[in-house]
Amino acid sequence: MKTVSNMMNAITHYTFSSLIGPFMIISAVLLPAATMFGAAGNKSLTANPTSISFGSVQVGKSETQFETLTNSGKSSIILSSDTVAGSGFSMSGLTLPLTLAGGHSVTFRITFAPKTSGSASGSVSINFKASNSRLQVNLSGLGTSAGKLAVSPTTMDFGGVLVGSSKSQAGTLSASGAPVGVSSDSFTSSEFTLSGLKFPFTLAAGQTASFTLTFKPQTSGTATANLSVASDASNSPTRESLTGTGTATTQHSVSLSWIASTSQVMGYNVYRGSQSGGPYTKINSVLDTITSYLDANVQCGYTYYYVTAAVNGNGVQSAYSNQVQAVVPSP
Repeated sequence: MKTVSNMMNAITHYTFSSLIGPFMIISAVLLPAATMFGAAGNKSLTANPTSISFGSVQVGKSETQFETLTNSGKSSIILSSDTVAGSGFSMSGLTLPLTLAGGHSVTFRITFAPKTSGSASGSVSINFKASNSRLQVNLSGLGTSAGKLAVSPTTMDFGGVLVGSSKSQAGTLSASGAPVGVSSDSFTSSEFTLSGLKFPFTLAAGQTASFTLTFKPQTSGTATANLSVASDASNSPTRESLTGTGTATTQHSVSLSWIASTSQVMGYNVYRGSQSGGPYTKINSVLDTITSYLDANVQCGYTYYYVTAAVNGNGVQSAYSNQVQAVVPSP
C-alpha cells in the first residue's frame, strides 16, 4: 500500500489486489483529482472581465459592455443555457446551446438600462451541460434621474405684424439635473419658425442654448401656436405658447392734379421719380386731357417725386411742370 500511496499524484488509473485481514479488496480505481471533485468546467472556462460595473446610467438610457468567455482547456465545453438576474440587466449576442472548442473564445454584450433611479445589482450565469457547472459574472450599476429641459420665455407674444412681413424674438433652452439630449422641434402653425439650433444636440446640466423664433403672418387676424421641443428629459416635450396678430396691408395711393395748359393740347403725360430732380419715368398708359391722375402703385415708407408735361396735336411734348413730392407712410 505504501507504494500506491506515494504514486497517487502521478497515476491516473491503477488497479491492484490485496488481502487486508479477513477481507479481500478485489480492485480499486484511482481517478484524476479534477474529475473526482467535479470541477473540470470551472477550471478551464474563464470570464473576462470577472465582474462588470456600469457606473451611473440615466433612466431611459442604456450602457453596454462586452464579456468574453474563454475555454483554456483542450476539450470542448458545451454552454447549455444562460440566466440573467437583476432589474435593468440584459444580454445579447450569445446563442445557446454552443460548443466552445478548446483554446477558443466567445464574446457577447451585457446591457444596463435602469428603469428607476438607485443602485442595481445582478448577474449573468452560464450553465455547462457536460459538467453541470455554472460560471457567474456579477453586475452592478446606478440608475440616475433624467434631466429636465426648460424654455424661456414660456409664452411669447409678437404683437401686430403686417401680412407678408415678419418679426423675430429670442428664446433659450436650459438643462438641469442631468445632461439632456434634444432631438427635434415642431409647431402647430406654419406661421411660426425656429432658427439657431442644429438638431440633435446635448445640453449639459446648467448649460443653455439660444434660438430665434419668427412670426410671419399669412392672413390677417390672431394666430396662436405651440412650440414643442422633443428630448430625453423627464418633462419632454417642452412647450412654449406663441401668439401674434397679422394685420392687413394698408393700401396707399397718391392723387395728383394740375392746372390745364392754356394751349391746345391732346393730353398730358405723368412722370414719377424716386429722387428729387429725376430721372423720371412715365407712369400713365393713356394720353388724356383730364388734369388729374391717381397713382395706386406705391409702397409704404417710400418718397416719390412727380412732374407732368403737355402734348400738342403734333405729338410734341412740353417741358416738365414744377415738381411735387409725395411721402407714403410706413406700415
